[in-house]
Amino acid sequence: MFKVPRKNLIISISVVCAVLLISNFLSCLKNSTQKTFRPQLSLVSLLKRELAGIIFYHRNMVQAEELNTQVGLLRWRLFDLRELGQENNRLKDLLNFKQKSPLRLVAARVIGRSPDVWSSNVIIDKGKNSRIIPGMIVVSPRGLVGKVVESGDNNSKVLLINDPSQGISSIVQRSRQEGLISGTLGGNLIMRYLPDEAQIAAGDLVITSELSQVYPKGLLIGKVINVGRDFSGLCRYAIVRPSVDLANIEEVLVILP
Repeated sequence: MFKVPRKNLIISISVVCAVLLISNFLSCLKNSTQKTFRPQLSLVSLLKRELAGIIFYHRNMVQAEELNTQVGLLRWRLFDLRELGQENNRLKDLLNFKQKSPLRLVAARVIGRSPDVWSSNVIIDKGKNSRIIPGMIVVSPRGLVGKVVESGDNNSKVLLINDPSQGISSIVQRSRQEGLISGTLGGNLIMRYLPDEAQIAAGDLVITSELSQVYPKGLLIGKVINVGRDFSGLCRYAIVRPSVDLANIEEVLVILP
């Protein structure tokens, strides 16, 4: 059997005891140091947490402001893209209508409204330099808009069909019943002088008549939404909604002779 020399055994036991004593001493020293400096260490930890909170709050605030700015820019960009898309669609409709129509047409933009009669006049960006003169008819792909009443070199005033002074010879497309369209103080039109036996009903389309000496025949004016009798009880009338959104129109076409 192998025997450990007595001297080596004593040395090993002494080393182990020394290690245990040192470890216990260090542990006691650590505990004593922590107890002694615990208040200071707690204060330092608190200050570190507060300082870190301030730094992180400022950083987060700056990041939030940057993100809000980016979101605002993206929203404006999206709005611009939508506006451009809608304008592109309207211009495509104008181009298709112009190409398919047998009429000679000049495209123009609505750039303003006359302040004296805001709802029934618009200003367009074409005038004499584009061969536009008073009396010319203005349309859109959706139907009749009005007629030019004044023209300058680069702009013209258009009287819309909802102006009360307008009088347009018209006909019900379905029954061929004739009447006279005029504007009202509201957004709708009124078709007058319909006989009691007139074949007209809500939903009927109304177009310009060949009896008109101003407007070409067959231009869509609007749709009948109601039929009634005048005060005398001898004639009927029809309320017609214009086919063109006259309050929000942005582009038009002027018919050249």
